Amino acid sequence: MARKSYQEKLTELREDILYMSEVVMERLRMGLDALEQKDTDLAREVIEGDGEINRMYLDLEQDCIDLLALQQPVASDLRFIAASFKIITDLERIADLAANLGEYTLDAKEDLFPDVDVQEMGELTLAMIEDAMIAYDTEDTEACRELAARDDDLDHFAERASEIVVRDLIERELEAPEEVEALLQDVSRLLLTIRDLERVGDHAVNIAARTLYMVENDDELIY
Repeated sequence: MARKSYQEKLTELREDILYMSEVVMERLRMGLDALEQKDTDLAREVIEGDGEINRMYLDLEQDCIDLLALQQPVASDLRFIAASFKIITDLERIADLAANLGEYTLDAKEDLFPDVDVQEMGELTLAMIEDAMIAYDTEDTEACRELAARDDDLDHFAERASEIVVRDLIERELEAPEEVEALLQDVSRLLLTIRDLERVGDHAVNIAARTLYMVENDDELIY
């Protein structure tokens, strides 16, 4: 393959990954909207759309393999392809977590914990993904480091939210077994939602970490 064509393929890979990230972020928004509005139709759309993301992932995975096989890449191109492969894996897993929000929506009965702002947490994670992908596109290493620091804020948010749920659970007075069972189910779903959004933030940091490695051959954020 001619070098020019090879470089075009690298550019196309980056563009396709950016497109995948846009689709994944839209699915996450839909999952959050479904959860907030208790919109079961929207929840099912998110769940059923996960297959599309999986196919997109497999296509891009094959593109990475082909680029490695067609020509021995120079060091910088090799890091780009390797980082891109890792990034599509993170994006696919974010889509899985978005589908989880759809599942939680189908199971939810009512909002028993109004003090826990799941939507605010969701907006934080969406901003992290968007900024991570901008850093990948523009090769902004400073933004990668800043993003890793922001993950601490998200972790603190998740910790506070979990504490609110546990404290509320302790303070409630329930007598009927069915009330206790229903409450525990709601608590479980909410804690899973908090955990999943925290994991979305972790995947955003992973994207930033791989971008930093791609640009500077620096693995300080990889864990």
